[in-house]
Amino acid sequence: MLVGDWMTEEVLTIQPGAPIFDAMEMMRDAGIRQIPVTEASGLVAGIVSDRDIRDAMPSKFLPGDNASGNGEGLMGLKIKDIMTHDPYIVSPDTCMEVAAEILLEKKIGGLPVVDEFGLVGIVTEVDVYRFLTTVTGVSKGSSQFAFVLEDTASALEELLNDLWARGVRLSTVFTSYEGVKQGSRRVFVWVQKLDDDTVESLVMHLKKTYDLSYHVHRGETHKNEF
Repeated sequence: MLVGDWMTEEVLTIQPGAPIFDAMEMMRDAGIRQIPVTEASGLVAGIVSDRDIRDAMPSKFLPGDNASGNGEGLMGLKIKDIMTHDPYIVSPDTCMEVAAEILLEKKIGGLPVVDEFGLVGIVTEVDVYRFLTTVTGVSKGSSQFAFVLEDTASALEELLNDLWARGVRLSTVFTSYEGVKQGSRRVFVWVQKLDDDTVESLVMHLKKTYDLSYHVHRGETHKNEF
């Protein structure tokens, strides 16, 4: 679950002295929202996003219709004028969860990936979505079961052993302490694809044995009615 396994490796780059219209065309043609800005040496100098370009149209940088002093308007603006300097970066060995946290906390859409030799990729929100849908198995029709359990190793072990004993193959297990009382935790179990009859009988058993909050099957959420 490292950035190097999920990042986009074929990265378009642009130099600081390029006109902003070059970035606009590159984003439009490639269907992307951010481009790392590199020096001729390959050093990452910044990153430019579609939001940076929108902000430059035209009021943030131009009084009226023209840039102050150059008389060229938008044509006079360069990437270096609007890019984010010294952007947040990650390495290929950074955990995807850490990269996702940076994207969320800093409210940015992409992180250049840099190793000791320079830029090797970029990890974006889309890469995080791809990572999430893959590891949960949802992209392959996996089903999810959500529980509230006692916050003990034995409670989780009992649940997982029960599922294994019933021939259920697990994809991913997540836990969370949000929205539950102290001494409890939420447990989200993604399992490999099950047919409708198997899910129905499994849900009946889980409702009787555990605090099953809801289950998701074939993309539909079914809440447990108490």
